[in-house]
Amino acid sequence: MTPPKPDEGDGPEPGLTMKRSRWATRKLTVKSSSLKRLSLVGRRHNRHVSGEKKRTSGGAEPLPQGSAQVDGAEPQADASSVHNSEHSGAAPRHVYFNVPLPDECKDEEGYPLQQYPRNKIRTAKYTPLSFIPKNLWFQFHNIANIFFLFLVILVIFPIFGGVNPGLNAVPLIFIIVVTAIKDAVEDYRRTILDIELNNAPVHRLVGWDNVNVKEDDVSMWRRFKKANTRFFGKVWHAIESLWKKYPKAAEETEAHHDPRASIESTTTPWESVISPRSQRMSFVSAQEEIQMTPVPSPLPRKQDQMNLPSDAGASGASTAFPRFQDDEAVALQNLKGDLINHNAPPSGKTRFHRDAWKNLVVGDFVRIYNDDELPADIIILATSDPDGSCYVETKNLDGETNLKVRNALRCGRTLKHARDCERAEFIIESEPPQPNLYKYNGAIKWQQTVPWDSDGEPKDMSEPITIDNMLLRGCNLRNTDWALGVVIFTGHDTKIMMNAGITPSKRARIARELNFNVICNFGILLVMCLIAAIANGLAWGKTDASLYWFEYGSIGGTPGLTGFITFWAAVIVFQNLVPISLYISLEIVRTLQAYFIYSDIGMYYDKIDQPCIPKSWNISDDVGQIEYIFSDKTGTLTQNVMEFKKATINGQPYGEAFTEAQAGLNKRNGIGAEHDTENIRAEIARAKVRALQGLREVHSNPYLHNDDLTFIAPDFVDDLAGKNGVQQQKANERFMLALALCHTVLTEKEPGNPPKIVYKAQSPDEAALVSTARDMGFTVLGMSNDGIDVNVMGEDRHYPVLNTIEFNSTRKRMSAIIRMPDGRITLFCKGADSVIYSRLKRGEQQELRKDTAQHLEMFAVEGLRTLCIAERQLSEQEYREWRKEHDLAAMALEHREEKLEEVADKIEQDLSLLGGTAIEDRLQDGVPDTIAVLGDAGIKLWVLTGDKVETAINIGFSCNLLNNDMDLIRLQVNEDEGGQVIEEEYLRLAEEDLDRGLARFGMTGSDEELKKAKLDHEPPAATHGLVIDGFTLRWVLSDRLKQKFLLLCKQCKSVLCCRVSPAQKAAVVTLVKNGLDVMTMSIGDGANDVAMIQEADVGVGIAGVEGRQAVMSSDYAIGQFRFLQRLVLVHGRWSYRRLAETISNFFYKNMVWTWAIFWFQAFCNFDISYIFDYTYILMFNLFFTSVPVILMGVLDQDVSDVVSLAVPQLYRRGIERLEWTQTKFWAYMVDGIYQSIMSFFIPYIFVILTASAAGNGLDVAERTRLGAYIAHPAVLTINFYILINTYRWDWVLLLVIVISDVFIFFWTGVYTAFSYSAAFYQAAPQIYSELTFWMCLIVTPAICILPRVVVKCIQKQRFPYDVDIIREQVLEGKFDNDTTNSAAIAEGLEGASSTSSDASTKKSKHAQYASVDEDRRPIYPPSVATHNTRNQNGSDGTNYTNHNRNSLETQQEQEDDGPFTVRPSIDRARPSYDRIRASMDRVRPSLEATSDFTSAARLSRIESSHSTHGPGGQRRFNLATVRKRGLSAFSKKSVD
Repeated sequence: MTPPKPDEGDGPEPGLTMKRSRWATRKLTVKSSSLKRLSLVGRRHNRHVSGEKKRTSGGAEPLPQGSAQVDGAEPQADASSVHNSEHSGAAPRHVYFNVPLPDECKDEEGYPLQQYPRNKIRTAKYTPLSFIPKNLWFQFHNIANIFFLFLVILVIFPIFGGVNPGLNAVPLIFIIVVTAIKDAVEDYRRTILDIELNNAPVHRLVGWDNVNVKEDDVSMWRRFKKANTRFFGKVWHAIESLWKKYPKAAEETEAHHDPRASIESTTTPWESVISPRSQRMSFVSAQEEIQMTPVPSPLPRKQDQMNLPSDAGASGASTAFPRFQDDEAVALQNLKGDLINHNAPPSGKTRFHRDAWKNLVVGDFVRIYNDDELPADIIILATSDPDGSCYVETKNLDGETNLKVRNALRCGRTLKHARDCERAEFIIESEPPQPNLYKYNGAIKWQQTVPWDSDGEPKDMSEPITIDNMLLRGCNLRNTDWALGVVIFTGHDTKIMMNAGITPSKRARIARELNFNVICNFGILLVMCLIAAIANGLAWGKTDASLYWFEYGSIGGTPGLTGFITFWAAVIVFQNLVPISLYISLEIVRTLQAYFIYSDIGMYYDKIDQPCIPKSWNISDDVGQIEYIFSDKTGTLTQNVMEFKKATINGQPYGEAFTEAQAGLNKRNGIGAEHDTENIRAEIARAKVRALQGLREVHSNPYLHNDDLTFIAPDFVDDLAGKNGVQQQKANERFMLALALCHTVLTEKEPGNPPKIVYKAQSPDEAALVSTARDMGFTVLGMSNDGIDVNVMGEDRHYPVLNTIEFNSTRKRMSAIIRMPDGRITLFCKGADSVIYSRLKRGEQQELRKDTAQHLEMFAVEGLRTLCIAERQLSEQEYREWRKEHDLAAMALEHREEKLEEVADKIEQDLSLLGGTAIEDRLQDGVPDTIAVLGDAGIKLWVLTGDKVETAINIGFSCNLLNNDMDLIRLQVNEDEGGQVIEEEYLRLAEEDLDRGLARFGMTGSDEELKKAKLDHEPPAATHGLVIDGFTLRWVLSDRLKQKFLLLCKQCKSVLCCRVSPAQKAAVVTLVKNGLDVMTMSIGDGANDVAMIQEADVGVGIAGVEGRQAVMSSDYAIGQFRFLQRLVLVHGRWSYRRLAETISNFFYKNMVWTWAIFWFQAFCNFDISYIFDYTYILMFNLFFTSVPVILMGVLDQDVSDVVSLAVPQLYRRGIERLEWTQTKFWAYMVDGIYQSIMSFFIPYIFVILTASAAGNGLDVAERTRLGAYIAHPAVLTINFYILINTYRWDWVLLLVIVISDVFIFFWTGVYTAFSYSAAFYQAAPQIYSELTFWMCLIVTPAICILPRVVVKCIQKQRFPYDVDIIREQVLEGKFDNDTTNSAAIAEGLEGASSTSSDASTKKSKHAQYASVDEDRRPIYPPSVATHNTRNQNGSDGTNYTNHNRNSLETQQEQEDDGPFTVRPSIDRARPSYDRIRASMDRVRPSLEATSDFTSAARLSRIESSHSTHGPGGQRRFNLATVRKRGLSAFSKKSVD
């Protein structure tokens, strides 16, 4: 029996179908995949436990060598998977679908041996059941709390002199309860988000047997926990219902959810558990619109209907019997895979049922609908697209809103219905869970009956699975009606959760350092107690003293035991040396600081109603000590919004724009002023009006919306209207047509009058190009299977698309082969300028190429992303031959990507240049200024991004991270695609790069240099920047090299880490934080930033339109990056200085009070008698002195917020940690001891001088009355001391201090008026009537405060701090209003960097390198598209000749206008173009000597060859070369 002959029509007929070639967006080598995980993440994963109970992850048995191999394809794949398991601690897993579980995978009871984590996740730290013990455990990590608990226990025993055990426990209970409530509120927010996520809806297959997991047998312990959770939940909701009213409609809606069954079943529309969707129609009513691609017949198809696909290039191999083994192998390769066992009858019980995320398990079939969020890591089997493709939005992972393409497995595309899933029999062999977001290895295996031997044994089939076949948890399905897949990883095994890490418990640095000071005070307390115990024991041991005769004996009976009891009694009396009131006060201060941060209107983002939300209340002082900030790029620095700004077409530059980079360039070079910027923007606004008017005149475009127009070019509109000749008009039309045809965007029509078309694309750049074509009159209406519908200047046209060769990061270009209306075949290609130039037809377009290169370079100087557009005319014969090769490559299972790339490379040659585009990646508002201000404050900002190197560098220039005067150090170790290079070789190459970099600074990376680096907090000079990619970062973070890498980075002003994984981001933060012992902050907006946000001392999440994962895990949530300067430089600096001063003053005041009690013990044999009435002791830290010091910690301001931002250099004291030092602590302690001596002995002397008996016959020398003499001046002294240490004396503080001082008089008068005061009765009239009391009240504070006042005066006059100088300037009126404030800002910033400013104004910034290696040249602003391949050799160019245009149209043009061998020169005013040229000329007025090295000249020499393409050809990229040439596009001669 022979295989049936294929139909004739099945061959690849050009023009009939659209073929699309796709590659992985991130091309990674399988061999090196085992190195993708860092040990840090491996350890984190190993200790990671599922929410409810510990489980192992992975498979029951190791994956056999070559199990994922398909006919010899990628033999290394599974070896790496096994190697991965060694690193991650988990074994590869086998998942079985409708296939019995092997015996070796079962336990003795027949259940699966392998257990997988539940899909329920918990980011919260506590559960209702674990909250109390776990929170107490965390709180008693604080050594002071243990001490206070010990004191409470001690006071219970009356023998130690405790007065009231219950009252003594109140402070400790208060601080424990307040802290617990704060922790509970913080964790409750996370719990609510977890509950919403875990109960989100998903449609999973029910009615079939999933053999991979056993039925969830809920243990008694889990039932108990669930019952507790429900109980506490009901209690909380009952309490919450007292002030919240819930609508009943929501509950009714929740109760009426019909399960969503298979596709053809009739159901009501499903609604989300969390956010009901009212717009989704039922699936049956939508079938006419969605058409689920070819829906198979309800009955099982017969085997004889499965035909072998044809292969036009197989030389008839598929049209005959496979007589030999080789023939059969070829036939098997070409056989279309099908997972369905068509001999198995469907049960009819299976259906897709609406369920919650938390109920998903490994091995489940799920159906995902458009806009749904992915509940787990899913392998795609089928989609609604005929090609098996779907679009996914990854904003929750990386903050990017552009769409990415993912593909279904080719063998699974026949699955459409629930009954198909029931009969699909296959096994997935998967690598173990690992955190790399860009890599996955696995294989799917099944048995299939071949059509030429239907009675024979089924053949073993397999297909590799890559990351392009996987949908990751947290992403959203877009522009795809549905996708069907199987769950492979759940819960904490998913990539997003493995990168999230464990929610950390952060403690402020001051709180950590405070433990040392508390221990020191313990030491002092121990000494004091030992002195008291020994002295009291000796006193009771004397038999010749009056004590022996007149007392009734000691409490202990013996001197030794009495001394022992005295020791513990002294601990109770002197306990305020370790003040519990300090911890209570710090909690109050930090809570109020958090409230004021939340209430700051300066950090409120009204567009999304987002204030700055402190999620961790106890680390506000850490924000004032930040030295390193690690930032994501996309969504953090940028808006990820691309706007088409400029173009060069046929040698003519178009577009009026004023970019952030241009403004920054002018500012750095001292060009222009604020009013000039306003004039420029007004000029652009007028140009926009003219352009819109012209466009309306040329064509009444219903899809043109005024607000959407970003390409403002009145001269382009004139040329499009033919006002400057037909040639330029045709060139502009051709250019816009190329933009409208060469893309893969999806269209969405929004109803309205006028209508609106919105484009969704894999890249925001692509959407910007097509949107501009729409605005210019070339509107893409939609795409069909065979082509694109375009409205060209009011005329609807259909352009059949023969092939689409898509963009990827390796190719750096994209092509579309289009059949034009006249029947000709045209290839349109767009890509990086160097890539396009290397493929232009040699010997043509010389002048055009030179002009275009110059224009592109000028666009790059403005910080714009540039692309080139080109075309090629193909003959039918050329295309047919190429199509055969392409189809063969597309069908290959072995090295398919490489073959497709090789075939594409053949046709993308001999191109004709049409022009170039320039797109602005919009920064968030205020990003450049914020980075500049943070830099002036001494903060170093590093960018850690998953984006490619070129994009990151471009943004670096736009946002002031990189500048014209920097040399860029590029660390790059090339990855060997063949997998032949060993690890040691990679380490050697990385070390060589590091050594070369360190040699620039005369360093070797030694331990001595690291010690110096830890002590040096000065920002590095703005002479060097460093760029490193993720692959190289993997090696430099090894134990052997990380010290050198750290020291090299510390010498660089800016560091950009590109293509890094979330785990690598966290590893870099850890390296800097621990290696340099500095305070770090991480800021991001996506789930890929969670790891570094949690790793840093302070994590900031941006709550924008992107995902919320970063906000959930952050310590502070802000709406925009620009609010960072206010959070850090204002609130952070205030909080740090306030906390440092508050703690110092708290220790000081308790030293005064406690040591005053100690001095009295010398007069009573250290029997631990209270000199103060007990109410004084209670009131001292409650009312007498606590409120002023708390107000100091909440409201004190050395300078205002305006001045803090105007003079960011004030922040450097926080970086150097000078506000809280051990020197300061001990100075305050010594001051406290001195003042305690004065506060005790001066009143004591006055009491001695008082008459022996007062007028009422009572002696004021009694113990408690002496205490009153001491307490009153001590309280006044302490409060006045706090006042002089406070910078801002406002009415609130003064009023509180007055009230605190008066309160001791009030309390003494009222309390002693009642007999309840016992021996203290009537003390107030007795002491207040004595002149000595009032003399004491004046003399004591004066003598106590005098040394402090003298020292402060000397310091401020002779050794002023920066803030003292600035405060004097404030008094002089330099910061009175916004205008003078701006001047002060300029003066402060320029003064701080006068050296660099003077250097930058010199005529020549760099030496003229005559024969220096280009890789050593300095850098200038970027052209994203030209970075990586500027090292390629150039080729010549030609005019715009429109070669191969032999149509009647071209002939008519030549008859009308004559031959156009030279392009017309159109002389007109172009303000934006002239402006950038003038700024370039100012920077470098004459560079004729180096003009040969400009990027424009470089491009003009690029040869039309591919010898330098691919990974190897891009190895030598060095931006130092590019930047040196970036501003040298023209010599004086060329400008003239």
